[in-house]
Amino acid sequence: MFLRKIILLFSVIFITFAFAQRKKTDTIYVYEKVIVYDTIYREKSINLKSADFKFSSLKIQEREIKSINNQKIDELELEKKIKKLKTKSFQYGIEAGVGLKNTTWAEAISGKKQQFGENLGIWISKSIIDPKFSLMLSANVYHWNSTFDLDANKEETYLDGFYFSKDNQPLLFQQFNNKHFEYVLQLKALYEWKNFRPFVGFLAHKNSYKMQFLVPENNVLNKLDDFKSNQINFGFSLGLQYRIFDRFLIDVEYQHFKIKNISLKNSSFDFDIFKTNNTFAERKISLGISYFISK
Repeated sequence: MFLRKIILLFSVIFITFAFAQRKKTDTIYVYEKVIVYDTIYREKSINLKSADFKFSSLKIQEREIKSINNQKIDELELEKKIKKLKTKSFQYGIEAGVGLKNTTWAEAISGKKQQFGENLGIWISKSIIDPKFSLMLSANVYHWNSTFDLDANKEETYLDGFYFSKDNQPLLFQQFNNKHFEYVLQLKALYEWKNFRPFVGFLAHKNSYKMQFLVPENNVLNKLDDFKSNQINFGFSLGLQYRIFDRFLIDVEYQHFKIKNISLKNSSFDFDIFKTNNTFAERKISLGISYFISK
């Protein structure tokens, strides 16, 4: 009995001691201090002695042309922009040439068919709808040399004699020839294909013929006066231009007119010596060169 008590006592002491020796879990906090050091470098210039350096000549080792096909370019859009720029711009220039003229009434008088002349002109054009299609407005002055000369003071002519105005004033014929100036205003429609530019035109012209008469002054027939033509006639033209350089064109042109009557008038006398009911044809062909002043 005593032994049991001793064993129980030791058991209690052992258990108590065992629980007294169990370790408990504690929370531990660790703090870390970070120190950043920055390094500063100090540079000093160094004096170097110059030396003679020799380099070999540069040579092209390889040539290469890179394709740009891989770049995406909207060609249609670019072409539209170019067309818009071209159609908005005006072009202008000058022209000169020589030609031959044939008028049926003059041929009947002189027997000569061709009349030689020269011309100078200015023009302005603008592309419409398409850069290859354009309208051109031109103004030219032609000078035609005479193919005959009727002078009553030198020889007999079939125009010699007295003529009378409507108020019965006497007029004495003196001289006449077909040397004259011609003024032409023309509207052309052109189409450019490569270096060729065919065209068709509508034009108006005025021939400036002059005939001289002795007219009365203070009831005495002693004043030399001119009777001039002042008619405006209409016709058409056909032609072809060819671009030989960037700014130069050569052109061949045919013009045709119908002249209804030939009337020579004087502001002081109501009289028409050539007024008839006939219609005459006038044709001419010219060769010229044009120069673009505009860029």
